[in-house]
Amino acid sequence: MIVGDLLELDDLHLEVAWAAPHLLGREVTGVTSTDLQDPARYLQPGELVLTGLVWWRPEDAQAALRFANSLRIAEVAGLLAGEGTHGAVPPELVDACRRHGIPLLAIPAGTSFRAVTDRIYLRLWGGLQTRAEGSAALPAAARRSIGELIRTRAPLDELLRRAVADLGLPACSLRTGAGRVLGTSDPTSEPASGPAGTTGPGVATEPVPVGPPGDTPFDGWLLHPHTAPGPTATTMLHGLAELLAPLATRARAAAGAARQTGGRLLELLGGSTDPEAERALAHSGLPLNHPLTPVAARIDSTAETWTAAALAEALHELTDAPFLAAPDGRGGAIALCAAPEAAVAATLARVLPRLEARLTSRRRVSLGIGPTVEPRAAELRAALVQADYALRTRPPGAVGRSCDLTSVDTLLRGLPAEVATAYRRRLLAPLVEHDRANGVSLVDTLDAFLRHSASWARTAEALSIHVNTVHYRVKRIEELTGRNLLHLQDRLDLWAALRIAPAPHP
Repeated sequence: MIVGDLLELDDLHLEVAWAAPHLLGREVTGVTSTDLQDPARYLQPGELVLTGLVWWRPEDAQAALRFANSLRIAEVAGLLAGEGTHGAVPPELVDACRRHGIPLLAIPAGTSFRAVTDRIYLRLWGGLQTRAEGSAALPAAARRSIGELIRTRAPLDELLRRAVADLGLPACSLRTGAGRVLGTSDPTSEPASGPAGTTGPGVATEPVPVGPPGDTPFDGWLLHPHTAPGPTATTMLHGLAELLAPLATRARAAAGAARQTGGRLLELLGGSTDPEAERALAHSGLPLNHPLTPVAARIDSTAETWTAAALAEALHELTDAPFLAAPDGRGGAIALCAAPEAAVAATLARVLPRLEARLTSRRRVSLGIGPTVEPRAAELRAALVQADYALRTRPPGAVGRSCDLTSVDTLLRGLPAEVATAYRRRLLAPLVEHDRANGVSLVDTLDAFLRHSASWARTAEALSIHVNTVHYRVKRIEELTGRNLLHLQDRLDLWAALRIAPAPHP
């Protein structure tokens, strides 16, 4: 499919706002929607970009140029701009596309973006189907019946059952790169485990890729036979994978659009005024009458795009709960999910080992969950901060919950490592130096004294020393630290220094 093919779709009523003839011959690989002003990192070369122009402001003279430059950097095939928001494509955007060599088509207000994307994928699917006829040698009748199920958006379970029956395939399932089941012809069986490429009774071969490869270990679609197929069935599986490829491409585009929407919303929640954030929330696709739960995620030494993909993969397990997940701009990812905090926590704890199994070098995933709040900007902003802090209170490979922050101990665990280390050093360094030079541990004495509520007798018993020795050591602690252990505030300061874990947070 090329860009110019869109002009042949009379029912869409698309018009050229600007395009050089040779640019209309660009090959199209997919389509994605965005209203970010700088969406380059979310786009793939050859994609068509749909925008409702929500990002454009007449008073910002450079907005159109920045947007067009972002599309040029991403090497997109073209831009489709909706006229519903502003009544027409702004002349500034036309000029910007001309300067950057981006074909620009106008979508009239009466044409929905859904109709445009559906027609694009139908054309892409048609091209793939034509190629599949020659390369995969699928029977024509089976190809038609499976193609009709794809066209009518039949459930993947039904589609795979039909493929198994019509093509004589072994039971198979369609899964993401992280192993989440998208559909299966037989829910009572699983793909057999074995070395890649191994054949034999009860052992499956390598899964067959469906559609574009995943950008991370967590996405991408794979077709898994549950038992080893013969040569003919292997050919049929590859043919089926080609027929399913447009569905994978569509899912990838939808995921990309969701990441962009989530990124914009979370960016506004992080620093803008409430009215702007409320407008973004209203257009986010999240339910406006349902409480939302925030989630923060980090993966050791991993790009934030991987973390966002892992978080989205985990939240997909809450099948009836809409969510948005996006990179947080600080090396991790954050999400908002329309499910109760307890359900989110249970799901993430269950899925966490499967996510970590996809990582190399023993990298760990850390997750933090904030309180479930009403979908209002101010409450969501506060809840997101709590989710991030809850993440810091747990070691890598665990799920932290803000509802577990019920003691000073748990509160202190969320301090940044640099802050915690500096505080501990300021208060306890004199005692550490003393203990290093002497055979007596004042740090242990202080810890025991505070643990036993400043009781001389119980401290002496715990340390198996005379009570007078406790008095002497406590006096020495006070001299070295400049604190009076008869004062509650001083005891709390030193107690906090002892409780802070010196290990860095994830």
